[in-house]
Amino acid sequence: MQVNLHGKTALITGASKGIGLGLAKALDTAGAKTIIVSLETPAEVQPRFVNFTTAPEYFQADLSDPENHAKLVTALNRNNLAVDILVNNAGIQFTSPTQDFPFAKWQQIIAINLSAVFYLSSLLLPGMQERQFGRIINISSVHGLVASINKAAYVAAKHGIVGLTKVIALENANKGITCNALCPGFVHTDLCEEQIVAHCQSMKITRQEAIDAMLDEKHPSRQFVTIEQIGALAVFVASDAAAQITGTTLPIDGGWTAR
Repeated sequence: MQVNLHGKTALITGASKGIGLGLAKALDTAGAKTIIVSLETPAEVQPRFVNFTTAPEYFQADLSDPENHAKLVTALNRNNLAVDILVNNAGIQFTSPTQDFPFAKWQQIIAINLSAVFYLSSLLLPGMQERQFGRIINISSVHGLVASINKAAYVAAKHGIVGLTKVIALENANKGITCNALCPGFVHTDLCEEQIVAHCQSMKITRQEAIDAMLDEKHPSRQFVTIEQIGALAVFVASDAAAQITGTTLPIDGGWTAR
């Protein structure tokens, strides 16, 4: 299905690389003007935008600090950038048994993975309500639906995103605004590579054996989800065809949650 998002502006957080950059590319290809927000400097990220149809607007911001959200929205307004599609993608990971989980890491993960979703959605919703159009796409995870050991903060945050998604959807159901959560399984990103390396070291196996073990355990498809597949799903959710899809979770997980 060809989706035409010309005339729409999409803001994607944590989009300087990985899933976020792929989401931005997919929305750009569909015709949306893109705004990218991440921690990296403009000089670091600009070379990654060469394949975009239109060069994205770029804002550097630390989204773990609530004050920076207000500063970001002020900057958007100053540049006459009205956001139609918000993709809350920024996230970090840390693994440890609950009894050993550092309190500082818990706070950091909740701040970036969950609280940032609330802050930015809250600040951009009034504009969407005024224009009677909006798409909020929250990148949760399969861990927003099921749990894994040693991921207390990540699982708590991703479950929280699912709940927040439902609330925002209900509050805006008759205002032309949808809010949905995409829940990917294993995607071969830098974050996933760290887990592969950890498996290699802990189990004393080869890299390929570690990959096979991860996929055999979780993905009945025995394949990674691709960034392009997540991007295509986000584009669909942003389209007019998905106007009545709201307040739900959309797993894209190779069958993980079907077990």
